[in-house]
Amino acid sequence: MNAPDPMFLPDVQSSRDLRNVAIARVGVRSLSHPVQVATASGSQPSVASVDMYVALPAHVKGTHMSRFIEVLSGHRDPLSWASMRTLMSAMLARLEATDGEIEVRLPYFIMKAAPVSGVRSLMDYQLALRAEAAAGAVRVLQKVTVPVTSLCPCSKKISDYGAHNQRAHIVIGVELSAPMSVEEQVRIAEAAASSEMWALLKRPDEKYVTERAYDNPKFVEDVVRDVALALNADDRVLAYTVESENFEAIHNHSAYAMVEVDKRTGS
Repeated sequence: MNAPDPMFLPDVQSSRDLRNVAIARVGVRSLSHPVQVATASGSQPSVASVDMYVALPAHVKGTHMSRFIEVLSGHRDPLSWASMRTLMSAMLARLEATDGEIEVRLPYFIMKAAPVSGVRSLMDYQLALRAEAAAGAVRVLQKVTVPVTSLCPCSKKISDYGAHNQRAHIVIGVELSAPMSVEEQVRIAEAAASSEMWALLKRPDEKYVTERAYDNPKFVEDVVRDVALALNADDRVLAYTVESENFEAIHNHSAYAMVEVDKRTGS
């Protein structure tokens, strides 16, 4: 009698399930992984938090969780709008799936020169790349969170001196027909703020930033509308969401505004 093959183990996940319930998403969530991310001038290393899912047919008992890690570990191209499509194709093929989602969240750094002194420092932003595959089509969304300064127009108008200002976040999420660098996306946000931010400022720079914000007051409504105008004028942008949140200096709550547009439908 032949002994059982010690290398053969049953594939429980591929067995048949009789409950007739399809699963919209199954996979791995919040996987920390070192990555390279594409920049305007090359690439930079980062550490990403990654979610990877596929849709599971009703008749299949489970997915193969290890295969998600295999796919991510085998991906060598710097992460970008274009390479997310490659990563999605590899995942669907390895998991034998037709529909899936991948989201990668990571810190992104841009070297900036201070506005007066010119001293250089790295400014940090948050980048999210999301790929969605369904019905044979893949779309990729690119989202950046940009810290800026906002100064209240009403406070400036009614005060004899000064005006309340605060740190704010502008979040721009775009669906693209052609690549847009993260640097371009960041510049759109910073141009719409009362003032952009730098990690390192000397006294002449601090004076400039303070006065720049005072001369350029913005409500959250102004910010999202100004960003929307810039995105409306860019033919690469198919759809977008813009959010502006002020972490109010004189209130224990935030001010918030959002615009969402799909150019393909006009909504």
